Amino acid sequence: MGTSVESLPVHFPIFPLAGALLLPGGNLPLNIFEPRYLAMVRDAMQTHKIIGMVQPRPEQENERSPKVYDVGCAGRITHFEETDDGRFQIALTGVCRFDIVQELDCGTLYRQIHADFRRWLGDLEPSEPAIELRAALLDALKQFLDAHELAAEWSGIEQAPMSGLVTSLAMICPFEPSEKQALLEAENLDRQTDILTALMRMDALTTPGGTPTQMH
Repeated sequence: MGTSVESLPVHFPIFPLAGALLLPGGNLPLNIFEPRYLAMVRDAMQTHKIIGMVQPRPEQENERSPKVYDVGCAGRITHFEETDDGRFQIALTGVCRFDIVQELDCGTLYRQIHADFRRWLGDLEPSEPAIELRAALLDALKQFLDAHELAAEWSGIEQAPMSGLVTSLAMICPFEPSEKQALLEAENLDRQTDILTALMRMDALTTPGGTPTQMH
């Protein structure tokens, strides 16, 4: 990904958002409108452009300052646009996962943390999941698409690199926040692929069907 751990800040803001999963190498579009997060983006744009995506713990989702999971993913702002009505439309590109060491008492409208990247340095060296996991993943994806009556460009899916496919599916599939957190905390891409395969199979078994939609 062209990033070294030395170039990553250890202090940066966090954006708690339930169900929003950012993974290394993934791209997450965000529509920013709350004053505290507008301030967060402004400040990030003037410094290292890093924001940590984290999820609130399930019982905390409706709190203004919720307790969050201990693992998140640092994203770099790679797209920034200000709308006529004062919103920011940004995109974060996932760089590396982190462990929260502590939350900082810094006086800003938004929350900031001290992070530790050491457990996740493998994120900085892209790799591919084991090829033998591909058949099971694609089979589970077919079941998932059929259950949700989703259409997909299957030829493109079959040709896609495994790492990119796993990252994209993990981020866009409508799993529960705790399930997305399990995907985030998987120790490597092989384990992430196994979890994603299992989640899609379970979802297919419990979904009665839905409205046909084009899945890109």
